[in-house]
Amino acid sequence: MSEGVDTMGLDTPPRLAVDALLDDPSIRIVVCCGSGGVGKTTTAAALGVRAAERGRKAVVLTIDPARRLAQSMGIDSLDNTPRRVPLEGGGGTGELHAMMLDMKRTFDEIVEAHADGERARAILANPFYQSLSAGFAGTQEYMAMEKLGQLRARDDWDLIIVDTPPSRSALDFLDAPKRLGSFLDGKFIRVLMAPAKVGGRAGMKFLNVGMSMMTGTLSKLMGASLLKDVQTFVAAMDTMFGGFRTRADATFRLLQAPGTAFLVVAAPEPDALREAAYFVERLAAERMPLAGLVLNRVHGSGASQLSAERALAAAENLEEGGIVDQESGKAGLRDAADDGSPDVDEVTAGLLRLHAERMQVIARERRTRDRFTSLHPEVAVTEVTALPGDVHDLAGLRAIGECLAAGVPAGA
Repeated sequence: MSEGVDTMGLDTPPRLAVDALLDDPSIRIVVCCGSGGVGKTTTAAALGVRAAERGRKAVVLTIDPARRLAQSMGIDSLDNTPRRVPLEGGGGTGELHAMMLDMKRTFDEIVEAHADGERARAILANPFYQSLSAGFAGTQEYMAMEKLGQLRARDDWDLIIVDTPPSRSALDFLDAPKRLGSFLDGKFIRVLMAPAKVGGRAGMKFLNVGMSMMTGTLSKLMGASLLKDVQTFVAAMDTMFGGFRTRADATFRLLQAPGTAFLVVAAPEPDALREAAYFVERLAAERMPLAGLVLNRVHGSGASQLSAERALAAAENLEEGGIVDQESGKAGLRDAADDGSPDVDEVTAGLLRLHAERMQVIARERRTRDRFTSLHPEVAVTEVTALPGDVHDLAGLRAIGECLAAGVPAGA
């Protein structure tokens, strides 16, 4: 196959040079993003291993509830503190650390860092805060951005690889921090804070007269107990609200900086690549640097010269006895199959049909990929072979890293 030409589809897209990306000392942050279930965690871990073994001092920040990353890296557990990963059997002079975002612990650390001891204890004990920090919509994405900002500020690593949260939509990683920041610094919070800010009799008069109707309505909607918890939380957090927006904006600017590279991860399926296309367009609109697309779990074949049509035709001939040039030796094998076991022709026909199905899958994946590249011909692509099982050790991560660097599925 000539370079740049795909015999099963359109011209091939530019190849994503993964090793060059990992070796570039100016690249300090790599963000793996995409919709859920496309292999972002494995991709991030494989990039971390490869970067470290090529001399970088890397840390992988994952937000994966299944904790497969820890198992793959041979670590008993990951938590909110980066841990050194022993790269046994690998070369290079780099280091690899890994951590798993603890959403609530990260939120607690923000409170402890920006409030005095008494106020911090009041906030941490507040029921509304506990609910907010444990699972409020957008909190996980916001805390991922917070943790990224913290890691970058420490400057202990020359490469940070981020595995974005397993959101329903890839765009949630960019949108949710703004939404949560807007909520924490929004009009609703300010209204709830107003009585405490006025203070004294004037504050009580304001609360009793100016807010009686609104408070009554909120009590019905939220419950009087919850409303009180929210107001107590707001009063305690008063001095911190501006900081949430400021830090979110600062991290957003960090993601736009030249030292950041986004990798959009997708499977060769219509929904996943449609989501990837949306994300590519959004990154361009936000002026965020896109390195390319990782097309994960791509099928290949070592016998791609045999088309699905020819394989099916050969299988039908074998099954119908349509091949007339049988040798006597092969006929003897067929006669020997009278015990009920499949004869050679049946086994061969079955294998041909399996090959035809594989070639049809490959053709469908190529057509899906070609639709994406026709819309975004400028996006560099690397393809990763679909493996028969889950990656569960460093050897598996190294194999994924080799595929990422090679850029084409095995046998393609």
